[in-house]
Amino acid sequence: MSAISRPIWIILGAISIAFHLWLIFSGLVPNLVSRPIHMALALPWALIFVAKTRAQNISGAILTVIGLIGCGWIVFNHASLADQYGFLMGNTQIAIAAVLLGIVLEMARRAIGWPLPMVAGIALLYALFGEYVPGEFGHAGLPVESMLGTLTIAEGGLWGSLTGVSVSIVAIFVIFGAVLNAGEAGQGFMNVAGAAAGRLKGGAAKVSVISSALFGSISGSASANVASTGAITLPAMTRLGYPKRLAAAVEAVASSGGQIMPPLMGAGAFVMVELTGRPYVDIMVAATLPAFLYFLAVWVGINAFAMRFDLPGVPKEDRPTMRAVIITSCFFLVPFTILLWGMFGGGYTPQYSACLALVVGAALLLLDGNLSFDLARTKDRFTDVCLNAGRQVAMIGSIILCASIVIGVLGLTGLGVKITSLLLSGSGGMLWPALLLTALACLILGMEVPTTAAYVICVSVAGPALIELGLDPLQAHLFVFWFALLSTITPPVCGAVFIAAGMVEENWLKVAGTAMALGIGLYIVPLAMVANVSLIDLGSEPVWAIAAGLKVAVGLTAISYGLISPRPLIVRIGLALAGAIAIFAAGI
Repeated sequence: MSAISRPIWIILGAISIAFHLWLIFSGLVPNLVSRPIHMALALPWALIFVAKTRAQNISGAILTVIGLIGCGWIVFNHASLADQYGFLMGNTQIAIAAVLLGIVLEMARRAIGWPLPMVAGIALLYALFGEYVPGEFGHAGLPVESMLGTLTIAEGGLWGSLTGVSVSIVAIFVIFGAVLNAGEAGQGFMNVAGAAAGRLKGGAAKVSVISSALFGSISGSASANVASTGAITLPAMTRLGYPKRLAAAVEAVASSGGQIMPPLMGAGAFVMVELTGRPYVDIMVAATLPAFLYFLAVWVGINAFAMRFDLPGVPKEDRPTMRAVIITSCFFLVPFTILLWGMFGGGYTPQYSACLALVVGAALLLLDGNLSFDLARTKDRFTDVCLNAGRQVAMIGSIILCASIVIGVLGLTGLGVKITSLLLSGSGGMLWPALLLTALACLILGMEVPTTAAYVICVSVAGPALIELGLDPLQAHLFVFWFALLSTITPPVCGAVFIAAGMVEENWLKVAGTAMALGIGLYIVPLAMVANVSLIDLGSEPVWAIAAGLKVAVGLTAISYGLISPRPLIVRIGLALAGAIAIFAAGI
C-alpha cells in the first residue's frame, strides 16, 4: 500500500462502492458523466495504491491530479462536447485528449504490466501514421482532431460500450464478490466441498476442485483463486502425501475454471453481454453445461491419477460437521438465491439483482459461523470490502479502458475488417482451420494480457470471420472466451501454474504438464461447442443440450483416462481415439 494512510483508502473505496450502487438506482445518467467519473475513481488505485517507491508515489499523485482534471473537464462540459460529434476544437482540447489517453495507458501499465498498454500504444501509432503503411494494411489517414476526439469526447473510445459495462455491471458484481469474500462464504465453500467430496478417493483434490469452482465463480481471477483456496487445499493435499506436481496442478486447473463457472463468471462474461447483445441470463445458461463438462474432466482426471498414486480422502476428523456445513453454506447460498431469483423470478436486470444480493450479503457480514456478532470483526470485514472492491474495480476498469482504445482504433481505421479478411483467406474459407488460427491467436495474446482483454481483442478481429463462416454469434464469443483462458495453464506463460508451483515449491514445468492433462477440457470443450451446437442451447432446447452434454462427457472421460491412467499404451491410445470420435462425430 502506498504512503497514503489506510483510512483514506477505505474512504476512497467506500466512495467507489457508493457511486456505483447509486448509478443502479438513480435512473439515467449521461454516459459522458458516469464513465469519466468511473475512471476518476480508479485513478488513485491504479496510479498510487500500487506504487512501490517514493518516485512512483509522487509521479502517481501528479498523474492522478492531472487525470482528475481531465475527467472533470469531460463531466462538466459533457453537454457541449456531445454537440461536437467527436471532433476536437483547438489545441487545448487536443492536449486534454492526448493526456487522457496517456494516463489510461499508464494506469493499465501500473495495474497489469506492459503488454496491454503496448498493444494499445501501437494501435494509437497506427491510427496516427497508418496512412504511411504500404499495401492493404494502410489506411486513408485520419485528422488528429477527429481521431483523438472519437476516442475521448465521443462514445467510441474511452467512454464506449465496454466502459459502460465496467461501470454499470462489472463493478457491481465485483463489489458483490468482495462482500462475499469478506465474510464466511469462503469457509462455506470449503465446508460444502469437504462434506461432498472429502471421504472419496482423491478426496482432498476433489475438495480443491469444488471449492475452487465455487470461489472462482465470484472472484473471476485464476491467480486470486489459487492464492486464496490454495492456501488451504495445497497444504492439505501435500500433507496427505499427494505428489506436489499433482496438488499444484489440481489447484491451478480448478481455479482457472472459475472464470467460466456460472452464476457470476468473470468480467469477460459481462463484456460478452454488450458485444453479443444477448441478456446475461442467456449467456449464463449457455455456459452452464460447458462449465460442468470442464470440471467433470478434472474430476475424471483425478480418478485416473488415483490409479497411479495413493490419493486418500480427507481424514474424518478434518472434515466439517454437518452443523458447520449447513450454517456456513447459508452465507453464500442465501445471496446466490437472491441473485438468481432476481434474474429468473423477479425479472430484474443482473446488476439490480446483484444489488439486492449484495445488501443481503452485507447483512450477513455481521455474523460468523457460530452466528455470533462482534463489532470489531464486523468493522474489519467492511474495511476489507472497501479496500478490495476499490482496488478490484479500478484494476478491471483500467484494463477495460485500455482495451477500449484498441477497439476504438480498430473501428476508426477499418483494421479489424482487414484482419478478419486475412483470417478468412488464411483459413481458405473453411471453419475448422479458422477456429485453430483463432485459438492460436487467443493463446499468444492471452500469454501477456488478462483474459478479458485477450477475449475482447481477439473476438473483435476473429469474431466476424467465425460468424461469416457459419458460427452463431454466441458460439463464436464463447469459443474465443474459453481459448483466452488457455494461458492460465499452458506454457510458456501460465500464471495460475506459476503461483501454485511456487506455493508447493515444485518445478513449474512439471506442474504445467500435469495441469494440461487434468485441464484437457479447456482445450476440447470449446471445439465440442462447435461440433455439437446443441451444447449451449440448454435454455431453448434442454433435451438436446443434455443429450449433447452426455455425449461430450463420455468422450472427455475416455480422453482423460487415455491421457492419465496407467493402462498399456495401446489401450490409452484407443481410449483417446474413441473419446475424440464420441465428441466430434455426428455432432448433436
